[in-house]
Amino acid sequence: MPIITLTTDFGLKDHFVGAIKGHIYKELPEATIVDISHMVSPFHIQECAYLLKNAYRAFPEGTIHIVGVDSEKTSETTHLALSVDNHYFITADNGVISLITETVKPDKVVEIQLPNLEESPFPVLDVFVQVACHLARGGTLEVVGKPFSGLRSIKELTPTVTNNGDTILGSVLYIDNYGNVVSNIHKSLFDAYRKGRKFTLEVRNKKITQIHKKYSDIINFDLEKGQRRGPGDLLALYNSSGYIELAIYKSNLNTVGGAATLLGLKYRDSVVINFSK
Repeated sequence: MPIITLTTDFGLKDHFVGAIKGHIYKELPEATIVDISHMVSPFHIQECAYLLKNAYRAFPEGTIHIVGVDSEKTSETTHLALSVDNHYFITADNGVISLITETVKPDKVVEIQLPNLEESPFPVLDVFVQVACHLARGGTLEVVGKPFSGLRSIKELTPTVTNNGDTILGSVLYIDNYGNVVSNIHKSLFDAYRKGRKFTLEVRNKKITQIHKKYSDIINFDLEKGQRRGPGDLLALYNSSGYIELAIYKSNLNTVGGAATLLGLKYRDSVVINFSK
């Protein structure tokens, strides 16, 4: 039985997540359901895509991913089921798939057309769960819909290299639960233009000249505790997805909050890297 994952902006206060799981278990008592996140900012397609893009490959091939963000069907937004990278995704055609699969082409896409289906204010429960259970039983995409070729595309902001390769203009891609700020500058891009040079990462009025491999690298354990950098200090590192991230070391122990709070940053704000001549 394939795993079924859930990614939504429903939060945890209301009954929605519980109802979805209950409906799946009613249809498939032996199902395995995994929550990727239910705390996506409401209707935030880019945030949803970042979470899914960095999570789905951790699951076995054949996993079914229900995407419940901005999922209402309209005259301009239909419901889709598709096979991508040996995984299934069930979602509204709101552009999220184009952000998840920037480098992977979908193998098959169908517009969901279930018999005797009425319009619903809760399509994740009334539509997506039906499709997920069908696929989990070994059913095919062709049974739940007709071929669809007009997949909506959204282009995420990408870093720009200027000044003859001496400057990378990036932006804030995501802010996590700790207030850590994830930029859209990947290690591969940074390394391609650094070429061994010194650099300065600039954001708001802060400048950073070192990027760490892990959070605790900010601490010089050879120094006495009173002389070390530590909790409350700003650092940059490569996160688990390879993106440059700004963080306040152990920010939950301090009143300053995370890097987003300290620097006053939000989605799409600028992150600039300048390399020395």
